[in-house]
Amino acid sequence: MTQTAPAPGGYDESEMHQVLEKGCKAVGLHFSDARLLRGHTNAVILLEKEQVVVKIARRGSRVADVTRTVEFVRWLMDASFPTVPLYPVDQPVVVDQHAITFWQYLPQPAEPVAAAQLATPLHALHTLPHPPTTLPVHDNLAAIHRSIAAITCLSPEALSLLREHATQLEAELGAVTFELPPGVIQGDPQHRNALHAEDTGTVLCDWDTVAFGQPEWDLVTVEVHCRRFGHGEQHYAAFADAYGWDVTRWAGYATLAAIRELRMITTNARKVHHAPESLEEVERRVNGLRLQDQRLEWNIL
Repeated sequence: MTQTAPAPGGYDESEMHQVLEKGCKAVGLHFSDARLLRGHTNAVILLEKEQVVVKIARRGSRVADVTRTVEFVRWLMDASFPTVPLYPVDQPVVVDQHAITFWQYLPQPAEPVAAAQLATPLHALHTLPHPPTTLPVHDNLAAIHRSIAAITCLSPEALSLLREHATQLEAELGAVTFELPPGVIQGDPQHRNALHAEDTGTVLCDWDTVAFGQPEWDLVTVEVHCRRFGHGEQHYAAFADAYGWDVTRWAGYATLAAIRELRMITTNARKVHHAPESLEEVERRVNGLRLQDQRLEWNIL
């Protein structure tokens, strides 16, 4: 197996391969040509011959959470929603308490999904009826506090900075008035969580963060990715035009953008133990926070 990052999904390569082998055998899939696609969060593996993507949930993930995701995606598929489809087997498969899901592989062109192409499926998601699956309530601040408590790679001064910033933003959020009706949100909509599909255009994927909450959180996430990862203002403006609502013109924008960025910093800092090569970038982002540099361009982790 080709490995592109240490400890994908929190597993060493040998353990990951054992879990993959048992999971593939359970559903009758050929796995000898497996290739790691992504590993910073979950271990995402392509079975070349089968044209199936296997996702081994990050170490410590709850099986119940993965089961809920599968149930939700099945509901989307039944509603003909533009999502990456599940591979037609009973899932999740559980191997040694690790949850595995299987997805149809969609070959991608060289050009990734543009922000504007996210607008239509994201708007459709935000206006869906309530699904039969009970979704968690979206809570960025709770996730930030959990991450800060688990960070081991930063100095006490840096951790104090993160805590103080979180406390300040929590107070600011209490004064925010949302404008859009709450509903289903993706939780982390971005260029890498959407794919080109030959028949249906752009489809959403990576549903681990799906939740019930305010669409403003999804929209500010797109804006943050466009600004921080070098896509540029025009890229985001095209998204806002296509979606029909510009989160940057809303009074709560600055608070939500700061919370979203803090979550991205703290989440990646928590994962440094399994991806030590990311520490330099995490420290860069923390220093940018210290300097209040809202234009600092980030490197993708």
